[in-house]
Amino acid sequence: MTGWAKGARYVAAVLAIGLAAGCASKSDESLNLEAMQAGEIFALGERAMERDPRKGDGGKYFAEVERLYPYSEWSKRALVMQAYAFHQQKKYEDARGAAQRYLDQYPGEEDAAWAQYLLAISYYDQIDEIGKDQGLTFQALQALRVVIEDYPTSEYARSATMKFDLAFDHLAAKEMEIGRYYLRRGHYTAAINRFRVVVEQFQTTSHTPEALHRLVESYLALGLTGEAQTAGAILGHNFRGSPFYDDSYRLLTGRGLAPVSEGQGWLQTVYRRTIQGKWL
Repeated sequence: MTGWAKGARYVAAVLAIGLAAGCASKSDESLNLEAMQAGEIFALGERAMERDPRKGDGGKYFAEVERLYPYSEWSKRALVMQAYAFHQQKKYEDARGAAQRYLDQYPGEEDAAWAQYLLAISYYDQIDEIGKDQGLTFQALQALRVVIEDYPTSEYARSATMKFDLAFDHLAAKEMEIGRYYLRRGHYTAAINRFRVVVEQFQTTSHTPEALHRLVESYLALGLTGEAQTAGAILGHNFRGSPFYDDSYRLLTGRGLAPVSEGQGWLQTVYRRTIQGKWL
């Protein structure tokens, strides 16, 4: 069970006796929240989420439960619902604050996995376009990893794994975007440094074939044919069906070269490990 419906189990008893119905008929201005019971205020939050989770006042009501009835069972329930409500309203910092408070206060509770997931996706959903700073991407990866490793049997683990892979791919795309920028301007050493990061640190992403091809281009431009051939050899061994291998093969053979392992350096290490299985 996910989303606002998860909180419905918390308020079922309240709804059953009609408290929420009585409160919902009043305007926000006429409600004296301090005179209401915790369950009544919580029910108002549920009603607001049900009406419009992205625009409603659910988070406000859940925050009032926490303020007026601290350390109560309702407060604990309201805290994780705050995180959800604020996330739905795209108030990401507020969502993270509520989720982190829940994790700090109730680390062993059933909803800790949900709180950690809300914390993670409040970073993830703020990831900007490839061309911008990737600090939030790193934070999203760290928080998603906690979901995957600490709550592997939870209902959130699969979604966290998928988002982790996408965020990881996003970082590789950032490196590729910068590397291509340098390559187009003839800054080959700077470009190589970016493509190297992809090959060494993001080798499981979809960007590795292109990174190897761009290394072939960059090294050929610098006259470092051995490194270019080795990059081509790794590309051919792991991604022979890729159009990037076809392009690299044409570049190399057009200069009388072949995609084979040559010379020394970091690419030789990659070649020995990934192709020859020699890790020492």
